[in-house]
Amino acid sequence: MRRAWFVLAAIAALVLYPVTAQADAGSSVATYHGLTSAQRSNLRDIARDTWKFYSVAVDPVTHLPLDNVTFAGGSATPTGYGRYTSASNVGVYLWAVVAANDLGLISRAQARDRVRATLTEVSHLQRDHGFLYQWYDTTTGHVLKNPGDVDCTTETTPTFDNCYFISNVDNGWYASGLIVTRQALPELRGLVDGLVAPMNFGLFYDGRAQTHCNVNPAIQGNQPTGQMFGGYYVGLPVDQGDNWTHYYHNGAFYSDPRISAYLGLGLHQMPGDVWWRSWRELPPPAPFADCASTDPDFSWQGQWPMAGSWQTYTDPQSGQKFPVWEGHYTYPGSNLTFVPTFAGGMFEGLMANQVVPETSWGPNSFGLADVRTAQVQIKYSNEQLHLPVWGMSPSSTADDTGGYGGFGVEGLTFPYFGTGADASHPNQGLSQCHGCATEDVVTPHASFIALDVVPQQAYANIVALRSHFPGVYGATGFFDAVNPTTGAVGHRQLVLDQSMIMAALDNALNDRGLQRHFADDPVSRAARTYLGVENMFAG
Repeated sequence: MRRAWFVLAAIAALVLYPVTAQADAGSSVATYHGLTSAQRSNLRDIARDTWKFYSVAVDPVTHLPLDNVTFAGGSATPTGYGRYTSASNVGVYLWAVVAANDLGLISRAQARDRVRATLTEVSHLQRDHGFLYQWYDTTTGHVLKNPGDVDCTTETTPTFDNCYFISNVDNGWYASGLIVTRQALPELRGLVDGLVAPMNFGLFYDGRAQTHCNVNPAIQGNQPTGQMFGGYYVGLPVDQGDNWTHYYHNGAFYSDPRISAYLGLGLHQMPGDVWWRSWRELPPPAPFADCASTDPDFSWQGQWPMAGSWQTYTDPQSGQKFPVWEGHYTYPGSNLTFVPTFAGGMFEGLMANQVVPETSWGPNSFGLADVRTAQVQIKYSNEQLHLPVWGMSPSSTADDTGGYGGFGVEGLTFPYFGTGADASHPNQGLSQCHGCATEDVVTPHASFIALDVVPQQAYANIVALRSHFPGVYGATGFFDAVNPTTGAVGHRQLVLDQSMIMAALDNALNDRGLQRHFADDPVSRAARTYLGVENMFAG
């Protein structure tokens, strides 16, 4: 996924500890409240316009979703097409089709035909262990090295580039779309199950020996085992030669790749270790005498020193005990505590909640973290940046160049002392990374994915976007980006961001419809179990 800067870790060993069965999981999703009938009517109109985007955003021959469509200058018709796609694009396009059917924008037969056509094409794409490669040409279906780059049929020897890369997070979103589809359209279960069957998320898990420290110094590179890798390179396994130097772990669990942990656990392809060994916040040295000298020094992160404590959790599957750092940041000058994302972007925190019912199942864990993420975005944008709107998340740039950027609330207005931070000179940033994003572009999808956690504030912000910046809305819904200071608009729409909007509207207008589809599937039981066990603000 273009925005996945970090990914959690991954293992080869399959652990088959049974997850306690939950009957009638869909009914366990809390009823959605918070919008008036007039507000719902307005959002339904937006859903209707947004769905029109897909009439120009899907290849008519291959039925693959295009990455993006440009309407330069606010044109009523497309002026450019991003004729490439990814695993995440396919997955969230499935979300959008299901949402359109749920909302009555298309018939069940139309939804079924669309999904069947796309997944039939996907079944013929080059894959590995059932997983999709990084980029595909939507015209030919061939794997691409990068958008606009060479066709990967020209590369015949495995190398460390995207011709051989399988992304963990992208395939997490792809698989989530399949799970939702087989519940929403059970008549396509055979086709969907055939695509799910060869997938093994254990390929992304680093199952090498663990220690009670944050890392294992006995492993080359002093690596944090028990986490997920960001992906893998086909034919170039991590444990051969110096291949490990090309791999990375995503230790930051409060980021979008956690979707793969939900699925890996739910499919019994990862052990519970991945839940506990991944980091909510980048931790201090583990509380054991032999750890301090080898554990990473994270004093450079956004807030340091950080409030919190080490808690011991018993894994609900294996019974093994794990020490977990349950820390939190505090918004400077307030008592608002929160779990930071890596670069302050909204989708990093809230995208998983569009499909996994975190707000229902994790009121003391990720569900609460999701609420606090939105509250921090609003407070910072209003009080520190003095902007008329909020909602920063990676998106298109606010122009018609076709650029893409990392945007997020990092707290750049607060003091930051880097590795010189101490109790006398503490870091006060709002994200883990400092300087990884800028704070000058707002994207509409951020407001929509916040509808589930702060409905009235999110709705008011959606209205404010159109009121303050009329050019940000077109015939196919919201354009992807606006500079709230200059008013400049990026007249591009991404299938990823438009599909997040469609998913959010299904949840807001259809009583958390997309979440309920996921909850109805047996794969969701692990998510419900683990989300309910943890108290992330215990420290």
